[in-house]
Amino acid sequence: MRYLIVLFIAVFVHGTTLAQNTPTPDPNKTNTPNTNEESTPSAPPSAFEPYTQSDLRILTGNVQRPNGIVWFNDSLYTACTGDMTVYEIDAETGLTTTLIGGVNNAHTLFAEEREENVISLWVPDFTSNQLLNVEWGSIDRVAEDLQGPWGIAYLDEENFLITNMLGNNLMRINRDGEGEVTLDGLTSPTGLVIDDEYVYIANNGSTRRAIEWYALDSVDGGETETSQSDQTVLVSGLQNTTGLAMGSDGYLYFAYSLGTRGVVGRIDPDYCRENGGCTNEDIQIVIYTELEAPLAGLTISPDMRLYIHTMFRPEIYSIQIDG
Repeated sequence: MRYLIVLFIAVFVHGTTLAQNTPTPDPNKTNTPNTNEESTPSAPPSAFEPYTQSDLRILTGNVQRPNGIVWFNDSLYTACTGDMTVYEIDAETGLTTTLIGGVNNAHTLFAEEREENVISLWVPDFTSNQLLNVEWGSIDRVAEDLQGPWGIAYLDEENFLITNMLGNNLMRINRDGEGEVTLDGLTSPTGLVIDDEYVYIANNGSTRRAIEWYALDSVDGGETETSQSDQTVLVSGLQNTTGLAMGSDGYLYFAYSLGTRGVVGRIDPDYCRENGGCTNEDIQIVIYTELEAPLAGLTISPDMRLYIHTMFRPEIYSIQIDG
């Protein structure tokens, strides 16, 4: 049965590469170091048989319309667009606790421990165009007048990088709310990941520029205009790319669409960078779901348990990724 599904996916993926214009989902629904040594390109991805909907385990269905989600210290934190509430969920049992209300629509979250047993969440609120700092029972509105903030990534002790989907740019914002545009000319940017000296950005509005990479030292300060001549495409040919997550296995995981269904794929980012970018034939489909696209949440624990959901249903699913 899984063989037939793999065959179907291969045919379907080939068809999607012909697409040029990609519709953007309604978000309200929810350094390169200098070296004289010649580098050796990474090996291409090995064969992988994708998981299907039947392999997924329902962790909980207690959140009405979960959107952004992040794993931290054996808990999940998710923002619900249905009741504008942030919830804490036990990542093993699914036990769900209300953290605070007042977050309108967050597609991603960053979690940290400010002090012992005090969890602090940094939340880009897409609807209010604000960056929020959320703790138990309190919300600090750190930055305002953003342009549809979608993705967030920790840059250093003082700063975050944030994608503005409606502004088509990347910003650096510090913990006091001071910010500047560091990269412009993106195409409805969504998911955002920093991995060592590189930053990966999903462009939801372009199949050709589906995921791009930039040297971190080129985007951590000072505005940089992008153009067709200097784009650094990591993956092309994806539809409706949303969340990004780096796994402890070294793969970059991403949520995207095949037709109306949500899919999770992965690539070896080193291989894609060193070979001028990857296409559909280089992508390993990890999970072929029966969930309606777009997949709104994607997060991975250090032991490679992946959590995912759609913005239209309350169920949050988990699966252990082996291999």
